[in-house]
Amino acid sequence: MAKSRDRTEDFREATRATALSFGYDEAKLAALLASFILRKPLEKPPFEKAAIKTLESISELEHFITKHRKDYVDLHRITEQERDNIEHEVGVFIKVCKDQIDILQNMIYNEEKNGSSKSWLNLRDDKPNADVVAHKHGVVLILSERLHSVSAQFDRLRSVRFQDAINRAMPRRKVNRVLHSAPSEQPSGFDLPNLGGQELTTTPLRVQDQILDDETRALQVELSNLLDAVQETETKMVEMSALNHLMSTHVLQQAQQIEHLYDQAVEATKNVELGNKELSQAIKRNSSSRTFLLLFLFVLTFSILFLDWYN
Repeated sequence: MAKSRDRTEDFREATRATALSFGYDEAKLAALLASFILRKPLEKPPFEKAAIKTLESISELEHFITKHRKDYVDLHRITEQERDNIEHEVGVFIKVCKDQIDILQNMIYNEEKNGSSKSWLNLRDDKPNADVVAHKHGVVLILSERLHSVSAQFDRLRSVRFQDAINRAMPRRKVNRVLHSAPSEQPSGFDLPNLGGQELTTTPLRVQDQILDDETRALQVELSNLLDAVQETETKMVEMSALNHLMSTHVLQQAQQIEHLYDQAVEATKNVELGNKELSQAIKRNSSSRTFLLLFLFVLTFSILFLDWYN
């Protein structure tokens, strides 16, 4: 057996000579060879870029919540205005992330509508495109779950803040009620009894004191009503936050169920495609067996006629 010969150098020389004949100089030839060795990275598609950007936004949101967790929960670190600013920034972050996820979903729907990527409802043999669409749906679902997890963390912090506000409002409400009920139980200083049938004349100073006392009582009543309204609003906010968290949990469960149904639909589509292939093969086998049977009958008939003629 002849030994094999390494002709790599001959190939390189032939390639070099061909490149020089086409007008390539040494710099172009070196750049061409370098491009063969170190290939340029492929450009990422728009969907992948948008998904990476959305993931980075969610990670920044999680880092922001973790950074300001203690400041938001602790009552003595920052003021209420700063807490409101933190809550506003988190709300803006969440809205931006939701908008980005909606953009990703719209990109998938547009691709399915335009036919650039066949959906799993089509019965064509287009498995790579169907796998790409399933992968994109999975990416959107993972991003939605990540955003839900981060927003649930901030919902818990918000519940702690509202509960602390309610706990701080309850003692003030009791003190205001005590202060409001105390002057009504004390006898009025202006209803003095008549001593010896003598009537006391009301001086302008006492009239002013009476007016100030009435205004003070009215202000106490107004502040008490305002405090009750604030407490009721805070309670409703806590309930709304709990309902929002519950609704988000149900939406996540529905998303998981939709994903399960989607997997079942993809599997059913594959089974239908396999069934179509099996039917096609069965039709081919039936046709070939029919042809073989006709040929066998023809040969058998010809053999009988030949034997009869021979005899």
